[in-house]
Amino acid sequence: MAIKRLLSLGIVAVLCAVTATGLASPAVAAQHPALTPTPQLAVPDTSLSPTPYQGWNTYFGLGGDYTSAQVLSVADFLVSSGLAKAGYDIVWLDGGWQDAVPRGTDGILRGDSTRFADGMASLAAAIHAKGLKAGIYTDAGPYMPGHCGLGSGGHYQTDADTFASWGYDAVKVDFLCGISANLDPKTAFTDFANALRHNSSGRPMIFNLCNPVTSPDWGNYPESQQSTNTWTYAPQIAESWRTYTDVGFVHDIKYSDILRNFDANARHPEVAGPGHWNDPDYLGPELGTSDEEFRSQMALWSISAAPLVIGSDPRAFSKTTLDTLTNPDVLRIDQDPLGKQAVRVGPAGAQETWVKPLADDSVAVALVNRGAAPAEIATTAEAIGVKAQRLSVKDAWTHAVTEAKADVRSEVPAHGVALLIVSKAKGAPETPRLLAGAPLVTAIDGVSIAPTGNLLAPAGSRLSISVTVSNDGTTPVQSPVASLQAPAGWTASPTTTLPDGILPGRTATANFELTVAVGAPTGNSAVTASVRFPGRDSAGVTVVSAPLTVTLAPAVSSGSDQPLSHQPWVSATSGWMQPAIDESVGGGNPIAVAGTIHPTGLGVASPSDIRYYVGGTCTSLTGTVGIDDVVNNVGPEGGTASFSIVADGKTLWDSGTVVRGTAVTFNVDLSGARDLVLHVGDGGDGGYNDRADWADPLISCT
Repeated sequence: MAIKRLLSLGIVAVLCAVTATGLASPAVAAQHPALTPTPQLAVPDTSLSPTPYQGWNTYFGLGGDYTSAQVLSVADFLVSSGLAKAGYDIVWLDGGWQDAVPRGTDGILRGDSTRFADGMASLAAAIHAKGLKAGIYTDAGPYMPGHCGLGSGGHYQTDADTFASWGYDAVKVDFLCGISANLDPKTAFTDFANALRHNSSGRPMIFNLCNPVTSPDWGNYPESQQSTNTWTYAPQIAESWRTYTDVGFVHDIKYSDILRNFDANARHPEVAGPGHWNDPDYLGPELGTSDEEFRSQMALWSISAAPLVIGSDPRAFSKTTLDTLTNPDVLRIDQDPLGKQAVRVGPAGAQETWVKPLADDSVAVALVNRGAAPAEIATTAEAIGVKAQRLSVKDAWTHAVTEAKADVRSEVPAHGVALLIVSKAKGAPETPRLLAGAPLVTAIDGVSIAPTGNLLAPAGSRLSISVTVSNDGTTPVQSPVASLQAPAGWTASPTTTLPDGILPGRTATANFELTVAVGAPTGNSAVTASVRFPGRDSAGVTVVSAPLTVTLAPAVSSGSDQPLSHQPWVSATSGWMQPAIDESVGGGNPIAVAGTIHPTGLGVASPSDIRYYVGGTCTSLTGTVGIDDVVNNVGPEGGTASFSIVADGKTLWDSGTVVRGTAVTFNVDLSGARDLVLHVGDGGDGGYNDRADWADPLISCT
């Protein structure tokens, strides 16, 4: 991942200056020693960011070759769209603003004279004229062409004075040249903080300390040089500090990487608070995640009391994205003046509960579903620290307020986060908290299956569906009516209905038959259940479930010993590279395992899942797995993986850990299987140099 990130920034020569241990070569380090020997305390000004700051950054959306006109166009949109009113008021330039030779003969940094013809001070003034703040970027290391776009090493006070005189309100300080020059980050960042605090204009400036270096993402760096160590010194010198590497790549942000950064950011909640914040990196709407997954990122960042900085270009955002970014209850949680960061209560796992105390004695509760299917997640009043027999529960997404007894439950979508504000209920009972479970498919074309909320099926299928409804409130739910919402052309008919009333603590079930349209297109379709019942006032209450995902896919064609690599897959993931058909991942090389070349197969980078619909018509799958011989060209590190074949959620075969130079064969019985997944894990080495092959996978179907 480090190599790809550096290449994406145009930083190629850095690889030549890095030794096998990942540190700068002695020659490079000798040219650029640490600039001052002893770090001094530079306490941040709490008033600069009493709550986590918000804004927009050029990095993901505009890349590294942006212009002042583009920046001001986005600034105008922040104002016109309501994003600025919602708090996103810093317009932050990332790397790319500088001239090809960043520092003039006078020793002063300068912007690109073509793209910023009126100068950097003029741009800051134009941003201020729109009622916004301006942010800028540099690096803590000395400028080393090919390693970073610009560097402030040796010029900390000059650059701090320059940014202040230009009128900037915030400075992001990266560490690309810092790590290439083998600087001590604590020393370098502390010196820069001192320069910012004592700039010649006396201008207050937010300091975002950005050390993105991690292992193994960047190489084998000692802990002291990684972002995971920044918490030990950054709270004393900065308004925010990065706690892990980038949350993703341009147009390639994954839910798994959002969770990775969230988890790293959650390690030290005790050091965050008013004026100084853990920073898990930018928000990345519409850069590879679904709407649900971005809502999850927004929820996780908010309970983390994290700075909310948009990394995408907002000018093309959908209404759904804008609504998520400006949701007042979600922002209230992030901006709560108490400044507490959420902690997990209960065990870690696929489903988790996180709690953030709020200043008004309520608590924000995030029920996190890391899994690929909807899941019911529950916690108790005692666990979340609310001492009450009746709980008032506000859904931050819908703003609906309901009343629960001692338990708080939600049916959470796949890759979703239920975000709730829970407090002690007072006065007359509120609307009872009713849960509608995600629809579960219990039979296909009359054949019973294990109930599932993530179904793979062909168009024209007839599905039996069950919906469980639970009353978690303190009063009965009267006259509930359940219905299904499905894509146009699909037909849903109830086969059973809900009872006239559901008492507190009781459940009921509604059943339906759903027929998928014969001509329905392949891909994912959502089916939700809703339950409507009379509320406490004249308006009725409608509760909507998490979705059932029905994935429509073409079936594998009939025949014996067909190359599976030539059949259409339903979905495919492959680390940070695309899966390759009949080639090693990355392209250009035949599939080769343990010295043998195979004419057909699938080349992937771990972790990987390739999914097929086999519809109960296939009998066997044979082939060979292993690490492609191409890894021998890239070094001895890593190069291990694990392979497994999963049918209908059950593992049929597992290779265990496979090392380079080893071929492992398989012969699996697929009788009755409908949903087939070829899974590759990283073998425990973090995915480094894993180039995994499914060589000559042959499938037989009737």
